[in-house]
Order: sequence, then structure tokens, then C-alpha cells
Amino acid sequence: MSEIDKCVLKTIVETANDHFFIVSGEGQVLDISPGAEAVYGAPREELLGSSVYQLQQKGILKPSITLEVMRTQQPAQLMQVTGTGRRVIAEAYPVFVNGKLERVISRSRDLTDLQLLQDEYALLQKRFSEHLKRSQAAPDAEEQALDDALDNLQARSHVMREVALLLKRVAPSDANVLMLGESGVGKTAFAKQLHRWSQRSNSPFIEVNCAAIPENLFESEMFGYQPGAFSGAARQGKAGLLEQAEGGTLFLDEIGELPLLMQTKLLKVIQDGSLTRLGDTRPRKVDFRLVVATNQNLAKQVEAGLFRLDLYYRLNVIPVTLPPLRDRREDIPDLVEACLERLNQRYGRQKILGNQVWSTLMGSDWPGNVRELENWLERAWLSSPTDQIEAPNLHPYKEQPQAHLPNIPASSSAAPLAPDETLKQYLARLERDTLEALSKTLPSTYAIAERLGISQSSVVRRLQRYGIKITA
Repeated sequence: MSEIDKCVLKTIVETANDHFFIVSGEGQVLDISPGAEAVYGAPREELLGSSVYQLQQKGILKPSITLEVMRTQQPAQLMQVTGTGRRVIAEAYPVFVNGKLERVISRSRDLTDLQLLQDEYALLQKRFSEHLKRSQAAPDAEEQALDDALDNLQARSHVMREVALLLKRVAPSDANVLMLGESGVGKTAFAKQLHRWSQRSNSPFIEVNCAAIPENLFESEMFGYQPGAFSGAARQGKAGLLEQAEGGTLFLDEIGELPLLMQTKLLKVIQDGSLTRLGDTRPRKVDFRLVVATNQNLAKQVEAGLFRLDLYYRLNVIPVTLPPLRDRREDIPDLVEACLERLNQRYGRQKILGNQVWSTLMGSDWPGNVRELENWLERAWLSSPTDQIEAPNLHPYKEQPQAHLPNIPASSSAAPLAPDETLKQYLARLERDTLEALSKTLPSTYAIAERLGISQSSVVRRLQRYGIKITA
């Protein structure tokens, strides 16, 4: 390295906002940025004279991300609590020379002040919500527009009116919106309404379910590709979903299922406003409004290293939480009537609900929310031989105590490792057998997800992978 290059590297390390560690392939600290002293609570001389093994043992690095890279030989990201009690997000990358790990470069960012800002933002949001409750009625035109939109959404409860009013007021901006809530609460419907209210309403609304696209196809589907980019590529190439949303709204559902590599690429698109197709070197400008949704706790995923912190803050500009159906039961009658009307039109008969069915509809918790309610109504409609829907034996799935949940057959869980079977193949076989057993005893993907302690979207993806259908 020339003297100029050394000076450039030194300037980058010493002036960066992030705190850098440069560590040898054996774990010895070679250099650190000056600001790391205050964050990690140790003098520069002590840090430089130590190995990451010693720093972790002393509690200065809790845990050491460099050791994780040395163990896996892969880049890593995790949350740390330093010796001074500060919370930081750390990233580390291996440096290989001729296949040998020679250096690990890590950088960390202090989140303590960011967390305080986030808490302050949450307080301001709460005060804004309270202000809306105390404020006078909206002007007639705005109130009428809101009522018309809610007629389409079948949402009359006070809490959903607040959500709709917030979305209506942020719709003219291009701020990113993060929709939170359980599966089936109506995040997609509200995202579409946000698009209709926006200045982009005459342009496309592109919906992408991040859990439904296989990981090996994700990049080509999202970013598109040039002719000949890979074997089997279309001769004329293809515009990706991001380009298809040009001028309109891109809705990424199940954003928590986005692979880490795609998170990095999406963050770059958000920051640069451009993308590069597979097999191309020319960046293309893109312009869309980004709305994302998830039923997962993204903050916990960040702490677990499954979601990028910088992407999380980019997405979490306008967080909107949609409550579950059990917390807004006054919306159920409108939802039922609208669904029944669609079913009658679809199947060409005019069925009505028996009076006793309403007690079941209003008294159930609906863990799958609006989607489960609609599925249950369709089953009841199809199973009723007359034009009056009684469905006495079709009860919505309710949570059962753990002791009463279906057990996985012992023959599957205790299956021995077959000859020449790898661990990966063995675990896949157990997963398939478990899902097959549960699909015969539980009535829905929500019930299976509850039994296994995973998300409903993960269950759907696994059932599709193994070609399993629910027969309970």
C-alpha cells in the first residue's frame, strides 16, 4: 500500500461516524477509530493491546462480532451492549487473501441516542392521536370522503376511522409507510386505499408478497434482468417489479421475510433512487412510493440480526398499526354482509344467515382476522344445503391449551437417520412429516402456525414447498 493510500485509510477511519475495528485473522486488534474509546469504555492503548477473545472475556465486547465472523467465515450483523451500557449495532466483514482469512473489519453505530429519539417520536405520535380524539369533526367534504372510503373497506369502528384519517392525511406525501398488524387484518386493503388517496393514484399499484417468491428468484423478479443474464432468461429481458411500480406505489407485504441480501439491495434503491438489472451495468432511475407491511416485530428481528437496522429506520417513517378483528368487533357485521353479497354473486344464489349464526360470528376471536372470517363464511355458505346458512358444525378455530393441541406422531419425531442421508435432508424430512401430520388434524395455516410457533406466511411457504394440502 502506498503512503497516500495509508493516509486515505487513516482519514476514513478517524473521521467516520461509525466506530471501526481492524482485527487480524487470529483475533488481534490492529487498529481502532478514536471514538471507540468512549463507546466501549476502554483506553485506545488497552484495546490495541488486546485480542477480541480477551475483550469479550472482560465484557467490553458483548458479544464479539469479529469472533462470529471468524467462526462462520461470513459477514455478520448483531446488537451489542458495551461495557459502558450503550447499545450499538455492529457489522463485520471478512477479508480473504488467497483463500485465507487475513483481516476482519467491523464497524458499529451507537443506537442509544437513536433509541431516545425513537421514544420521543412515539410520545409525539401518542399526543397526536390524543389530539385527533379531542379535535372537532373534520370538514364535511373530508368526512364524506372518509365515509366513502370506509364503505369500501367495511371499517366503521372508531379505531379504524383514526387509522384511515391518518392515512388520508399522509397520502399526499411520498413518505414511506410501515403497516403493522396480525395476518389478515386488512393491511393490503388499506395500502390500496392509501394509493387511491395519493397523487400517484393514476399510476400502478404493484403488490409483492415477499414470502411467496423463492429466494433464488427474488433478485430477478424484483430488479429485472437483461437478455442472456442467466440460463433460461427471456430473450428480450424483463423489467422487475420495482420498475413496474414507476410513478405509482410499491407495496411489499411480509417485509420481514425479505432475505438479508435483498434488504441490502432494497436499501440502496431507496437511498439512490436507482437500480441495476441483472446482467446490466447501467443504473436506471426509479420513482415510486414505498409502502411495506409485516405481522412480525421488526425491532426484535433487528436485534436478532435478521433485519438491517438502517433499512428499518428507512421504512419506519410513518408506522401505522391495524388492530386485530377481536378488538373491533363492531366492524364484523359490515364485513359479513359485504362478504355474503360477494358469495351470492359468485355462486348465483341469494343465501341469508340464520339468526343463531350471528352469535358465533360476534363471539369468536378470529385469530386469522378478516381473512379467516371470510374463509369461514365461504365454507358455511358452501356447506348449507338450503338458502339459509346455519352451519351448526362449522365453528371457527379457537386456540386450545397446549396440552390439547395435536401431537406430532412419535414415529416421525423419532425417525432415525437413514443411510447416506445428510443432516439437511434429515431435517427436511422431519419438517415435511410434521407438516403432513398437522395438515390432517388442524383446519388452517393459522392453526398450524400457532402449534409450531412460527408465522402463518412461513407455514404457507413450507406447505407449498412440499406440495402439502390441508385436509382436516
